[in-house]
Amino acid sequence: MTQKTLGAPTTTPSLLYQNSRLCLYDGPLLILGPSMRRRKFLTLLSSAVVTWPFPASAQEAGRQYRIAILSTERSQFFLEELGRAGFVVDRNLEVDSRGIGVAPDAYEKLAIELTKARPDVLVAFGPEAIRAAQKTTQRIPIQALADDLLGSKLVASMPHPDGNTTGVSIFAFQLDVKRLELLHEALPKAQRIAVFADHEPIRNIEALQSAARALGIEIASFTARSEDEDTMETKRVEAVNVLASPILWGFRQLMRDRLDLHRLPAIWQWPEGAEAGGLIAYGPRLPGVFRQCARQVVKLLLGAKVVDIPVEQPTEFELIINLKTAKMLGVQIPPMLLSRANNIVE
Repeated sequence: MTQKTLGAPTTTPSLLYQNSRLCLYDGPLLILGPSMRRRKFLTLLSSAVVTWPFPASAQEAGRQYRIAILSTERSQFFLEELGRAGFVVDRNLEVDSRGIGVAPDAYEKLAIELTKARPDVLVAFGPEAIRAAQKTTQRIPIQALADDLLGSKLVASMPHPDGNTTGVSIFAFQLDVKRLELLHEALPKAQRIAVFADHEPIRNIEALQSAARALGIEIASFTARSEDEDTMETKRVEAVNVLASPILWGFRQLMRDRLDLHRLPAIWQWPEGAEAGGLIAYGPRLPGVFRQCARQVVKLLLGAKVVDIPVEQPTEFELIINLKTAKMLGVQIPPMLLSRANNIVE
């Protein structure tokens, strides 16, 4: 794997680049100096207790803290970051994991069961999980991760969220459009590109169609909500833009197998998608996003009010290109795009 410098494709909000790191910022153009570079965190064992922005003395001595999680999958990075703050599983932290890995149609039932156990914080990843949690409780603080918390009306305000929900919003709808542009740049001869979502209607379909018209291409939409659905064979497309979705990411290996079977190049939401065998990926890294979520949970466990915890967004984005997959699919990636990649998998 080689390291490259990522150039600045145009989009809105502004895209700012500093030393191979892309920052997405909705506001005036800023120059990021060395003092604003984010610290690199070392991976620590979940049992380790180290210095963290919140003093351990803020925890109540002898208290057992409890969180419940409603999500398609488990994240060790999330638990590691909690451990960094002194909240360690099987020591002073209990994690109710009954809601991890369940199908979305079971979210409402699981949300009721989880809230009955009275956790200190209810963690919900994905809009359907968040809505199920919000429907179940207006009292327990909810830490949420979603494509667009404000646009999906899951919070009323980014700086001062009302109600009992705050979280991390990942620019997914804007990045879905950017990924379409990058996929077109990688495959300039492709005239019909599919957008793959977890349900219809696709919320940002108008923005995607507008971008497609500007690029002079056509898009076709198809959906799947489970591993048993496969509509790829019914669409005559030349490439696939896999839209942001915790549901689709949950069965990504099967999706990659089917894309390879149909010899369809695709672009993925998370950099890890290309590193695991996808052709291209563009977005924030999963560990960083899950660690952001954990830091918000820590604030809530230490007594912060939801209204005082602003909704956060990722600040670093990566473009990953897998040349091994490109060779298998017979795709020639343009040199200009290769030169802008953060990482090239060879």
